[in-house]
Amino acid sequence: MNRKSLLAGLLLMAVASAGHAAERVLTVFAAASLTNVMEDIGKAYTAQTQVPVRFSFAASSALARQIESGAPADVFASADQQWMDYLATRKLIQPTTRRDVVTNTLVLVAPADSKAQLKIAPGFDLAGALGASGRLATGDPASVPVGRYARAALTKLGVWKSIEGRLIPADNVRTALNFVARGEAPLGIVYATDAHVDPKVRVVDVFPADSHDRISYPAAATSTAAPNAQEFVKFLGSDAARAIFERAGFTRP
Repeated sequence: MNRKSLLAGLLLMAVASAGHAAERVLTVFAAASLTNVMEDIGKAYTAQTQVPVRFSFAASSALARQIESGAPADVFASADQQWMDYLATRKLIQPTTRRDVVTNTLVLVAPADSKAQLKIAPGFDLAGALGASGRLATGDPASVPVGRYARAALTKLGVWKSIEGRLIPADNVRTALNFVARGEAPLGIVYATDAHVDPKVRVVDVFPADSHDRISYPAAATSTAAPNAQEFVKFLGSDAARAIFERAGFTRP
C-alpha cells in the first residue's frame, strides 16, 4: 500500500470514528435548577462510558413542550411530576425508564447584603417585607414548577392574595434567582440548591415541607431516545451520581 493510500485509509477511519461518536452523543433536557449538578454528572458519565452528553436547560414546562414539538431529546429530567406526566400521557417517554432521582427544598432568599429578617409561618408579613414597591421573584405560577410550589405554599400559609399582584413571574428558577442576586427584587422563592450556587443571595428562611407538594425530580428516556439513554437514566441513580447530587444539596427521593 503506498503512502497516499495509507493516508486516505486513515482519514476514512477517522471520519467513520468521529461519525460513530457523534451518533452516540446523548441529548439531555433538564430543569434549570439542575444546571450545575447535571453538568458534573455528565462529565462523570462520559468518563465512565466514553459517551458524550450535551444538555439543554430551561423550565420543565418549556422543555416538555419542546419535546412535544419534536425536539430531539434522549432524556428528560423534570423539576416536578406534572410535566413528566404531561409527556407520559402523550406517549412521549418510555414509562418503564421513569424514576424519581432527587428531591429539593423551597426557600425564601434575599440579596446577600440584605438585612431582611422573616420567619415563614401562617400569616407572615411577606408583603410588608417587600416594602412599598418591592416585588417577589419566582417562577411563573402558571407553568414553571418553582412558581407552582411557591403559590401552593403561600396559599396554604394564607399570604398569597397579599402578594399575588407583586410577582416577577420568571421563565425559570435561575432567572428568578438572578433577579434577587442583582438586587432587582428584594426577595425571591427558589430551591435551596439554587441559593447554594450563588454567593450573591442568602437564605432568609425555609418553607415548611407540608406547605406544598413534595419537590421531586423524575427522569425518563424519551420515546425517540437512543438505546443508551436508558443507561444514563440508570446512572442518575448510581452511587457516583448520588454523591454528586448530595454535594450540590439535593436529597434522596
